[in-house]
Amino acid sequence: MTNDSPFAIHHSRSFWPDRPVLVTGCTGFLGSWLTIALVEAGAAVVGLIRDGAPFSHLRSSGYQDRIAVVRGDVTDYELVERTLNEYEIDAIFHLAAQTIVPIANRSPLSTFETNIKGSWTVLEAARRSPTVTRVALASSDKAYGAHETLPYTEDAPLLGCYPYDASKACAEFIARTYAVTYDLPVAITRCANLYGGGDLNWSRIFPGTVRSVIRAERPIVRSDGTMVRDYLYVQDGVSAYLTLAEHLDETEVRGEAFNFGMDNPKPVIEIVQTIIAISDYPELEPVVLSDAPNEIQAQYLDSGKARRVLGWMPRYSLEEGLRETLEWYREFLCR
Repeated sequence: MTNDSPFAIHHSRSFWPDRPVLVTGCTGFLGSWLTIALVEAGAAVVGLIRDGAPFSHLRSSGYQDRIAVVRGDVTDYELVERTLNEYEIDAIFHLAAQTIVPIANRSPLSTFETNIKGSWTVLEAARRSPTVTRVALASSDKAYGAHETLPYTEDAPLLGCYPYDASKACAEFIARTYAVTYDLPVAITRCANLYGGGDLNWSRIFPGTVRSVIRAERPIVRSDGTMVRDYLYVQDGVSAYLTLAEHLDETEVRGEAFNFGMDNPKPVIEIVQTIIAISDYPELEPVVLSDAPNEIQAQYLDSGKARRVLGWMPRYSLEEGLRETLEWYREFLCR
């Protein structure tokens, strides 16, 4: 699938023009693509940025210069409240988080601080704001933890017990508290593993493997390769967030969580082999380390609720997403 602009992934061209939108985590992997799509849609975007990210897709694409930037930490309540008031924010996409599992395992306190305190800070500021009409809060399929019955449906209990997983589950409970107690128009996304250009966390399977095959090096697989995951192309993730936000006026959406995935789980080793097969070096063999502690063997979603309630469906096949991903990294790494 080809798109003439990042906004071509989305169907509603009348919803976003001139709407003031805050994106926390706007320089992150998904945050960059979401911010670009919102700018293309005509929204008045404000991005909250804590650390400089010189290689972020948002910056390298030039779109960071097309938004208002607020510098600071998502856990700073006064800063978040001031931002909502001064920019008269209508919609919030709360993506700011520490998202790397090994880092969360090494540094749980900073992960809890950002992922949990950051969430209640945004939700409380939104509750007190007279202009906010919708909040989309990013959770993860990892909040479910380990279950014997798969795929996860939204009514499955949240059993996440590792630092990252637990932090996302806590943020969800807090979001539901604000929805039920204060009628805050918030809904929760639980996305499958996102992949695509712009992810510069090289320890992740997609960017790490793609970088290796572009360099004609054997890809490294930290696990034994048998872990099963569902994967979603980042552009389909963007459409999920936009679609959810647009439906937050509906009572059956507010306070709810929604799974977004391909509903097509695959072992990690199969993903690596697929990337190798479509690369310029199909003869490469991966190096399997069998060293991935504190990760769950099988995690994948049922996205039926998002299809029924929101009318959302992924538009990219795995091969289409992978080909666009390879092309993005070729350009990025070879420039």
